Amino acid sequence: MFEKFSFSVLLKPLLLLLPLSLLLILFLSPYPSAHPSPQSSSSSSSSSSPFIRIRRAFPSYDDYLKLQLNKTQNPRLRHLWATRDWDRKVTVFSRLFSLLKSRHLLSNSSRALCIGARLGQEVAALKKIGVDNSVGMDLVPYPPLVIKGDFHKQPFKSNSFDFEFSNVFDHALYPEKFVGEIERTLKPGGVAVIHVALHRRGDKYSANDLLGVDGIVGLFKHSDLVSTEKVDAFGLDTEVVMRKRRKLLRIRVEKMFIFYVGLGIWKNRGGGVSNESCSWVFLSVFFILV
Repeated sequence: MFEKFSFSVLLKPLLLLLPLSLLLILFLSPYPSAHPSPQSSSSSSSSSSPFIRIRRAFPSYDDYLKLQLNKTQNPRLRHLWATRDWDRKVTVFSRLFSLLKSRHLLSNSSRALCIGARLGQEVAALKKIGVDNSVGMDLVPYPPLVIKGDFHKQPFKSNSFDFEFSNVFDHALYPEKFVGEIERTLKPGGVAVIHVALHRRGDKYSANDLLGVDGIVGLFKHSDLVSTEKVDAFGLDTEVVMRKRRKLLRIRVEKMFIFYVGLGIWKNRGGGVSNESCSWVFLSVFFILV
């Protein structure tokens, strides 16, 4: 004869495992962010910020890309970037990145991305100072330093990089998308460094003019301003440093984990509660806070 089956035999382990399962799912959840295609967006290229002026509208996104490629694929410019300008730019970028390392905003273990890297002088500079896991991205690849990619839709998974650098913000037709993709691909706690010009207009390939530092800072929705500094970087005069906030939900999960552990310690020391009661208390607090 089989003994009468007791539902509590299954209920007990389920209640004990459920809190830990919820913690694990939430802790491993990716950073929520949309990844829209630039081509699928509205044809309007106006900016919502009064500190950013879009220079002109394009009939299509392909027309905008053609203008950018006219510069990137220019044989004369590419020859200058690879010869006369190479050592000078690597030296300057190495010095700037070394200062960021001294401020603990960059380290040798950082996974770094350079946006709009052309031939990759910035990447070479990062590797020169010890940040070996570095890569550049541009419309035209330049292996092995630079891979193909559009900064309006980066070809990387969310939460991929510890550090992102760019000095081509003025080339963004959609500044919100440019910044949105940086925040999507930065890890929580990751650092973005952007060099911009506040006191001069860009060249004929620039798509926008930045009229104040608040223009770019205001585009970051999930990051905090670390600093703004004056720099002398190939016509760009201001360095903006942002740090992506750690997810509030993850902080709450960490607090819930501490609470759950504390509840277990209290029970084991004679707190007078059963395993089932511990689990129900945890779930009640979990849904109130999260």
